[in-house]
Amino acid sequence: MTSPATQAAFLDLLNGHQKILYKVANTYCWNAGDREDLVQEITIQLWRSYPGFDGRCRFSTWATRIALNVAISFVRQVSTRDRHLVSGEEHMLDIADGTTAPSAELQFLHSFIQSLGGLDKALLLLYLDGNSHQEIADVLGITATNVATKIGRLKQRLRETASH
Repeated sequence: MTSPATQAAFLDLLNGHQKILYKVANTYCWNAGDREDLVQEITIQLWRSYPGFDGRCRFSTWATRIALNVAISFVRQVSTRDRHLVSGEEHMLDIADGTTAPSAELQFLHSFIQSLGGLDKALLLLYLDGNSHQEIADVLGITATNVATKIGRLKQRLRETASH
């Protein structure tokens, strides 16, 4: 059993960093139901892993690393599931939420992000979130130099894609 104090500490940290969960879910899932499922999966995995959180890094770094790993695994499971389903008219089931449609630039960026593989998608998410190269390196387990190189390549690929 986990003590009430441990539960309270975890919930305080989670509430203070819940944007991480939603940013990752929004980046890896376009379907609202899948996003909700992914946030739940990330939360469960964070709770299961919390006893191993030793404070050597910031909670946000630790949570982001776990969230990204869960998201990548989740997307693999969903894509396997979706390959075995009969295609439906999902857009007919979506209910308009009253918000304005995203701009063409934002739609292009979302499309570009969706075309990326797991590591590149995570890298771009962290970069767009304003993290330093070192912070990104800490989350992804690669060097800051490697982060800078990969970001440069992603920017070049984005420019090339936009020019076509």
